[in-house]
Amino acid sequence: KLNYFQQPQDIKESDFLKFLEKYGRHSFLAPSQVQTSFSAFYRAGDPILIYFDSSSVLSTLRQPVKTGASGLCIDGNPAGFLDSKSTSCTRIFANLSKSCVTDPALDGASYYRDFTVLKVPVNDTIVQSMKVIYEIEFSGTHGIQSVSVRFKVSNISGNSLQQHFTLHFWVSAPILPGLLLSLTLSHMLPRSGNPGYITGAPLLIANSGAMQHMSILRSEGDGSCSQFLRHTVQFGRNMRTGCKLSLSPILEESDCSYIQQKLNKALQGMNGAEDLAITGSAHLTQAEEWTAILIQNCSVQAVNCTSCCMVPVTLEIQILWTKVGLLSNPQAQILGARYFYRCRPLK
Repeated sequence: KLNYFQQPQDIKESDFLKFLEKYGRHSFLAPSQVQTSFSAFYRAGDPILIYFDSSSVLSTLRQPVKTGASGLCIDGNPAGFLDSKSTSCTRIFANLSKSCVTDPALDGASYYRDFTVLKVPVNDTIVQSMKVIYEIEFSGTHGIQSVSVRFKVSNISGNSLQQHFTLHFWVSAPILPGLLLSLTLSHMLPRSGNPGYITGAPLLIANSGAMQHMSILRSEGDGSCSQFLRHTVQFGRNMRTGCKLSLSPILEESDCSYIQQKLNKALQGMNGAEDLAITGSAHLTQAEEWTAILIQNCSVQAVNCTSCCMVPVTLEIQILWTKVGLLSNPQAQILGARYFYRCRPLK
């Protein structure tokens, strides 16, 4: 007999606060450490496993990423199965001549030598430059079929180098002509789960028939709000960010509604979200796979301030979600979402 989670109830606007008070909580604590276990085949987002035969060590394929305002390389970032992406980061060298000979990051062979990529995960009890491009061929639950790596090397001078790393997945099975369009679209904006959201995957939003990732403000090195770059909101991850937004003198003399509109776009993004995908594999054409985002704006908070111009200074994105389906294979599903603006009078 199979055990299932209870069917979640529909969340209406009047119910949102009730569930938020009961289940909502903030946590910025590091996740607890759990015992590593492996499934019979790779799932989207799973770390790709590699094995060093000479030392009998099981590890993961790495894709370096940048960290902080300096953009320095962090080499420990694991490459995720079906997570095609490109990253760039900067390396600083105290002695370039020495590093050119001894630093593995500058040695093309270090990206493929002395290890093998596991076709499918194994139980963990079995075993106790340049531009780098990994091409990974896979075939459904049969796992990884082949891996190739390409390099672009160049002569460098000075004491720093920016490197680029790319992972690209492709299906070994033939693609039918009718599926070409959907394959192209999915490559542009990959799923965030199938069907349930994967922790750490981007939240999918829609606006006027276009799908994109939910995002929040991102700061520049001087603390000001970036006009172009934003942080992607990830499912299951609490995030907090802040930056300084300056209004031009011309804007400050404009009417209140225009200022509110400008600040709303800064907080929410130029293409504001109207709907949020209930699951990570939602299709734009399926209305039942999307839920409308509730919005509480400044007008609600201005009831006792008739002559004030209430402007948003904080946007809190509240997400209600649950697990559905089999207890043995739960799927994360979003029940509702709300944009809650905290406002203050403009002086």
